[in-house]
Amino acid sequence: MARIAQNRQSVVILKSLQQLHTFGLPAHCTDFVRIQSVHSAHTFIAQHLEQPFYLLGQGSNTAFVADYQGTVAEVALKGIDVQENDSHYIIKAAAGESWHELVVYCLKHTMYGFENLALIPGTVGAAPIQNIGAYGVEVERFIQSVQYIDLKTNQVHSIAAKDCEFGYRDSIFKHALWQKAMIVGVTFLLPKAWQPVVTYGELAALHAPSAQDIFNKVVEVRQAKLPDPNVLGNAGSFFKNPIISCETLAALHQQFPSMPFYPLDAEAVKIPAAWLIDQLGFKGQFEGGIRCHPKQALVLTNAEQGTGEQLLSLARRIKNAVAEQFSIDLEHEVQLIGANGKVLL
Repeated sequence: MARIAQNRQSVVILKSLQQLHTFGLPAHCTDFVRIQSVHSAHTFIAQHLEQPFYLLGQGSNTAFVADYQGTVAEVALKGIDVQENDSHYIIKAAAGESWHELVVYCLKHTMYGFENLALIPGTVGAAPIQNIGAYGVEVERFIQSVQYIDLKTNQVHSIAAKDCEFGYRDSIFKHALWQKAMIVGVTFLLPKAWQPVVTYGELAALHAPSAQDIFNKVVEVRQAKLPDPNVLGNAGSFFKNPIISCETLAALHQQFPSMPFYPLDAEAVKIPAAWLIDQLGFKGQFEGGIRCHPKQALVLTNAEQGTGEQLLSLARRIKNAVAEQFSIDLEHEVQLIGANGKVLL
């Protein structure tokens, strides 16, 4: 629903963002544009060089916590092209394609590797930004290159995976290229010599699974653990799992001997953020209409027509409580967008 804003000079019709991000918060923007081709992308950029705008995919990792003072542009380019060589399938997918639908497409056409990443919401274009990952696999292992338009020069570039600065839920697109690049496509390499990855969680119980078996189990587990954003507004895991040194872990284990961890290398481990939050009793807690999910502490939900301010308030309470109790700094995984762009807790 649109909203009317008045000032001394004019009346402005604000466009609702509530249906454009999975949190479903009652935010608006000055204007909204859907980009469905590279040509229209170039046109949009040329017209908005000196104006504020925010690029959006399916809004599954974004929460608009206030009315955005600019144009929101949904990148909705479509298309999948598949080639192959002796060792790999080469898959070129447009940025607006649904990530999960790409996983299903590849599985249907006997191209395996993405199955651990099934049911992750969002678009293909968002996948490298977030370096999406689940069940022991991160998307970076399959990316050959990312195609994007430079928002200053309006020129198309291709950046190789080795230059994307991929990290845990991180990439160059969150830093040096944040709001400086419009991703229009991603090129993936799926090896023909497929090897299952079943070292994580519930997948470890599978015996000699096929790619379809892994896909089915991932979908089953995700549906059981995580609320459907189409039913209950949320953006999946709100916080990243913190990475700490083994030395810090040893000190924490003296006070919290049951603290779980996952080794990363000889010097660092990953701590489940959900465990930290759960220990502090946040499961089920409300801040206005925003709730920490009673079944999964890592997920914050729009349970009762919550607002952006309430979301920020609950998230800050959790972050501050974890820092005070465990001396661990939680980082939010969800992009929080306020009136003038990115908001930090």
